[in-house]
Amino acid sequence: MTTIDMKLEAVVIPVSDVDRAKLFYGGLGWRLDADFAVGHAFRIVQFTPPGSPCSIHFGTGITSAAPGSAKVLYLIVSDIEAARAELVARGVEASEVYHRAGPGQPSLSGRHPEGRSYSSFASFSDPDGNGWLLQEITQRLPGRVDAHDTTFSSSPELAAALRRAAAAHGEHEKRTGGQRDENWPDWYAEYMVAEQGGKPLPT
Repeated sequence: MTTIDMKLEAVVIPVSDVDRAKLFYGGLGWRLDADFAVGHAFRIVQFTPPGSPCSIHFGTGITSAAPGSAKVLYLIVSDIEAARAELVARGVEASEVYHRAGPGQPSLSGRHPEGRSYSSFASFSDPDGNGWLLQEITQRLPGRVDAHDTTFSSSPELAAALRRAAAAHGEHEKRTGGQRDENWPDWYAEYMVAEQGGKPLPT
């Protein structure tokens, strides 16, 4: 049986003051896609985070949820420290970066010491208290993405992947006697495709 694609398009965020929320999310650098009203009873605003295929909606007459009741909304980033620094530079009160040694483990200060994917976090809230969680993911678990697709949604994300590939390739050259690898572009490409697809990384 063929499975029909079902792509998450938007998540509704309950807010008490639409204009205040619009100012906040616009200040994050998120793209404003829509703001339209029908009389005084209905208004919808749509923003999309950079590189995200999913947007957020908020407004008037679109949800009965209490303002601020949306919690632990994940934003996936390739560099947790750079993402947090950008939020702070935009005037957002973001938590310090922290990590967990494993699922269900207590929070520990700083980025995961080994840079383990899925393990480093930072958080912030909008003016109503809707909570957002940044999570650093550089290598997906097997089966989480189409192994045949490799995509980068922004130049910083691509640059971060290239830096990780460069660091890994440096270790590769050490293991091969320190000789320059003339085929480094192929090695980089193999590493980046494997990393994003959750496959074993080349050594």
